[in-house]
Amino acid sequence: MDGKVNRYKNRLLLVCLAMILFFSIIVGALFYWQIIAADSLQRKALGQWTSTTTISASRGTIYDATGEALAISGASKSLNSKPKQLADSGYTAETVTTMLVQLLGEPYTYDSLYKKIRYEKGVSASEYIVARHLTDEQIAYLEAAQIKGLVLVDDVKRYYPKGASLVQVLGRVNADGVGSDGLELKYDKQLRGLTGKLISSTDVSAGQIPGSDQRYIDATGGVNLRLTVDYAIQSFAENVMRQCLSETQAKGVKCIVMEPSSAAILAMVNLPDYDPNTANAETVKELSRNGCVLDTYEPGSTFKMFTLSAALEAGTISTNSTFYCPGYHIVDGEKIKCWRTVPHGSQTLQEAICNSCNPAFMQMGLGLGQQALYAKLNDFGFSAVTGVDFSADQAGILLAPKYVKNTDLARISFGQSIAVTPLQLITAACAVINGGTLYQPYFVRSMTDDQGNTLWEKKPVAVRQVISAQTSATMRSLLEGVVARGGGKNAQVAGYRVGGKTGTAQKYRDGKIVSGVHIGSFFGFAPADDPQIAVLVMVDEAQIYNDYGSNTAAPYAGQLLEKILQYKQIRPTETNETEQVEVPSFIGSSCEYAAAEAKTRGLQVELDGSGTVISQTPGAGTKVDRYCIIRLKGDTAVDKTTYYGIE
Repeated sequence: MDGKVNRYKNRLLLVCLAMILFFSIIVGALFYWQIIAADSLQRKALGQWTSTTTISASRGTIYDATGEALAISGASKSLNSKPKQLADSGYTAETVTTMLVQLLGEPYTYDSLYKKIRYEKGVSASEYIVARHLTDEQIAYLEAAQIKGLVLVDDVKRYYPKGASLVQVLGRVNADGVGSDGLELKYDKQLRGLTGKLISSTDVSAGQIPGSDQRYIDATGGVNLRLTVDYAIQSFAENVMRQCLSETQAKGVKCIVMEPSSAAILAMVNLPDYDPNTANAETVKELSRNGCVLDTYEPGSTFKMFTLSAALEAGTISTNSTFYCPGYHIVDGEKIKCWRTVPHGSQTLQEAICNSCNPAFMQMGLGLGQQALYAKLNDFGFSAVTGVDFSADQAGILLAPKYVKNTDLARISFGQSIAVTPLQLITAACAVINGGTLYQPYFVRSMTDDQGNTLWEKKPVAVRQVISAQTSATMRSLLEGVVARGGGKNAQVAGYRVGGKTGTAQKYRDGKIVSGVHIGSFFGFAPADDPQIAVLVMVDEAQIYNDYGSNTAAPYAGQLLEKILQYKQIRPTETNETEQVEVPSFIGSSCEYAAAEAKTRGLQVELDGSGTVISQTPGAGTKVDRYCIIRLKGDTAVDKTTYYGIE
């Protein structure tokens, strides 16, 4: 009997334990679903009950200094898909995908679109963005098709009303309206604004429930940028540089226009360029780099400005110093040649810079010594980034002091064995001529709201005093002499005092100097006694005879300076103007006829070759001083250059 009772007790205990376990599982599950997982389940349910459509914010406008719109946002349409509605519409995912591939074209592919069209329970999202910024033809087709589950939504697209103008500076935005390079990237946070939302109650097919409420959260537009760039000056620079690119048949041309007293950038050109409104991805990838800011190069003779400034500031030379050029300078047993095969002989300081004599500048650099010269080059900013407000910045390349030998120092003194960016060079050159202050270059002058209220304004940033005002005044005078009597004569502007310095830089490939290939450059400023405008022109691999900066860059810098001086209503200061002659087009004429015709117009000719003229510098339409030398190249090579002078 006791055994039987014990068995009943054991069974009852097992039943009780089973019931306790069962209810514990139920209570645990309820606790998990209602307490621990409640937030997650609510979000999931909300996602099934509601549809959220993003409302793009209007991106801020980028204006030039005068209020010209350079980058604007306009209304557009984008295409969204609702896979569940598409599945219930009677169309197969394959049919809709094939139709969209044909309608949208590249870069859309069947596989990428199919993932956003097919419906897979528990996997597919309620809504996908299929394509942004449709064309009018695509919109019309979809509106006519009226396929349930394909939805056209309002969007915002970026437009550049000036086309290719300033394209590498402005940069671009991606398909989602986010800045990807240039100023669009640098100021993306300010320009982008805040996106809005449209929240709707939806049924099981992701369609809006009739009569249900919608919640609209308005988008907030971004702020507007006002640049230092003046579109009129930018247009002058682009037009003159396109002429330069065409006439010199160069690989590329760069130009920067700067205000010397603040380092505000007034124009920047990188050619070749592209229209961001129509260019394909391959073109954008190839041409979107802003070489004026990011490319380093060996500057050549324009760098002599800094060696001369340093030597004058240190007092190791004066305006009364003289130099002797036998055609070379021996440094630690190594003969380093001058650029000219005929020695310059004895020279004054003014003659040395007018002649751009390498031995004279080697003597200046070695006289300073490595420590003093490097200290001044660091002050000019060549070992650091410029600090420009751009998406990227690039420092120059300066040999570490411990590796510098006297031969290196000698070459650095005349612009070899060192690399700089164009922006670095013009910024430092402005310090040479503006009274001695190095400023931080900048593109953006202010930020405003849609009512025109100024939210932020940039003030010029003085980095440091590099040379004294007295040394700067001496440099202005010496550089004016270069344009009046030296290698910069082709940059003269009738009625104005212009200063500047030419440069012809070597190019390297695979670590070796490429023979006969150069970057010709010219830094110029005006008026010489009170600089208001500074320009740097660089011509890469010009395909003309004597591709020196004096021939390839200086004439176009002079043209540009003249246009800007007139635009800014800076009155001429010189009353005794040199007689000007407009250069005709000699291309296609016989060399003999061209030489005779030039002579009748009061022009001199340097002729390389014979036969038919295939290139000329300066180009047709350029106004030059009477007796100026025109350089022509014939289609048949000869052993020597022929000179035709004026009796």
